[in-house]
Amino acid sequence: MTRFWRTLPVFCACLENNHVMHAALPNVAFARMPFREGNFRPAINVLEPASMSPSIHTRENREFATETKFLIDLAAASEILDWGRANLAPDPHAGGGSLDTYQITSLYFDTEQFDVFHRRGSFGRSKYRIRRYGSGGVAFLERKLKTRGLLTKRRSIVKLEEIERLSDANSNRDWAGHWFHQRLLARQLRPVCQITYLRTARVAMTNHGPIRLTMDERVRALPLSDLVFKNAEEGTALSESRIILELKYRVEMPTLFKPLLESFGLVPQPVSKYRLAAAALGLVADFAPPPHDSAATAPTLCALG
Repeated sequence: MTRFWRTLPVFCACLENNHVMHAALPNVAFARMPFREGNFRPAINVLEPASMSPSIHTRENREFATETKFLIDLAAASEILDWGRANLAPDPHAGGGSLDTYQITSLYFDTEQFDVFHRRGSFGRSKYRIRRYGSGGVAFLERKLKTRGLLTKRRSIVKLEEIERLSDANSNRDWAGHWFHQRLLARQLRPVCQITYLRTARVAMTNHGPIRLTMDERVRALPLSDLVFKNAEEGTALSESRIILELKYRVEMPTLFKPLLESFGLVPQPVSKYRLAAAALGLVADFAPPPHDSAATAPTLCALG
């Protein structure tokens, strides 16, 4: 079970009494969700936190996973959210009225030539970003690496004020973010934009490992040239009439998700928030911004996946 919790993101962190803490859930209990009328079968066992104990993790290596993305309209999103809340448990690190939402703000890095955006060579397999949850006083230095269709993540947690160290010409080996700083220097990466959105997350444990359903809305982007988190309410709205749905699992599509796909006719679409932001902000000269929030936008969004 400990292995399972290492695969789930640490979504909520705080800086309290100069001590970095976040929620860890080493013990869980199982509960069966009530039956929902409609085209879906009763839910399988889902996770319900039985206890929470604080711990400190400065580095985390994530096991491989598969992410399948969909672009859905608001009407479908409402129904899918109802399904998720009936069949899956809330993410234990989330909040909000249904205890399953939180804000994410990320700073994305690219080269002067935007090699990450254009997926040139090895730049096409990895993304480097700094992530912050809500208004927390810590940041997560992350590398997202895709190999043969599977994703792995590496992340380190640092105090928010420490991210300024990434501007230094040399990396400090004693710092938790040393590995991240080294890669930025070696690959000549610099901050290019900030992306903010509201995420709803539901989780469950299956016989094949943990599964997650996330829905991202109110996605906004700002151009960026320094290592500072800016006002999340500012920026360009990337998609106000569509929601980005992600199903996350180990390798094969979980049985629980299959009725969801069939009932809503969901078709996977390769949507990338970073590529969408870079194009919409005009950061990439030879890519025109997609049409603003119209029904014709979907093919453009998919092309940016």
